[in-house]
Amino acid sequence: MTDAAPPSDANTAAPADPAPQAPQAPIGPGFRIVAQYVKDLSFENPKAPDSLRVDGKPAIDMGVEMNAQGRPDGLFEVDLRLTIKATTDAMTVFNVELLYGGLFALHGVPEQDIEPLLLIECPRYLFPFAREIIARATSDGGFYPPFMLDPIDFAGIYVARQQSIARGPAETGKA
Repeated sequence: MTDAAPPSDANTAAPADPAPQAPQAPIGPGFRIVAQYVKDLSFENPKAPDSLRVDGKPAIDMGVEMNAQGRPDGLFEVDLRLTIKATTDAMTVFNVELLYGGLFALHGVPEQDIEPLLLIECPRYLFPFAREIIARATSDGGFYPPFMLDPIDFAGIYVARQQSIARGPAETGKA
């Protein structure tokens, strides 16, 4: 085998070799998802197969928690914890707990914007994957259609959390 170039058409000019370009640094603040992973997943269907024959819609109790922490390597770990419990008057239909994590690299983010980015935008990127895992778990548990989480307002949760922290000591009488 030779390193010969394919024959060129006489009517086309050979393209000039473009000059190699150095990788461009990101413009402006942003982040990159380094990894995503399931840290913990639990699905319980304690009354199966009876729970698969429930008349009407069960009551849904849902919990959402977001946590973030810096790591020694300069990355940030963000955890999204979702808990869903479906019940009727007679029984627990199912119980799902998912702790879904992501590892994020930030660049050019001002100090005052790091916390909102980690607790609003990063969970927003993790959510569709966590939603799919929960839907698959409920489907594999025998529920059809699978339980599909509605979109979550992470900004609203963050603002409510900040307001609660701000007024917390004043309302309880603690300084």
